Amino acid sequence: QLQTVESGGGVVQPGGSLRLSCVASGFTLDRLDIGWFRQAPGKDHEGVSCISGEDGSTYYSDSVKGRFTISKHNANNTVYLQMNSLKPEDTGVYYCNAELAYRFKTVERMCRFAPGWIGSWGQGTQVTVSS
Repeated sequence: QLQTVESGGGVVQPGGSLRLSCVASGFTLDRLDIGWFRQAPGKDHEGVSCISGEDGSTYYSDSVKGRFTISKHNANNTVYLQMNSLKPEDTGVYYCNAELAYRFKTVERMCRFAPGWIGSWGQGTQVTVSS
């Protein structure tokens, strides 16, 4: 059974950094596409960044491009989201989701359309950016 567990959230001042981790189980990373999604207070879930476990191709939303970096470590089935230059509008609950590779055809499509398809979100990890 495919499962993911995310960790690494916290409270940070504007301009600070955090690194989130997502451990996948049930399948090896090379068979998965992994995405980071977030839900800000009062808003819908949105795709932040997604990565192909097979070829490492990546997608970033415009709001995080240049500040966030997604990476994977196949040996420990983990995907990371390095978040730099954090802003108050980055505040929210961050979720990791894994799908079998190419379910959404591309990682960009996964980030854009998966929120409308995911029926149940995990526990997530809270990120709060505040002075």
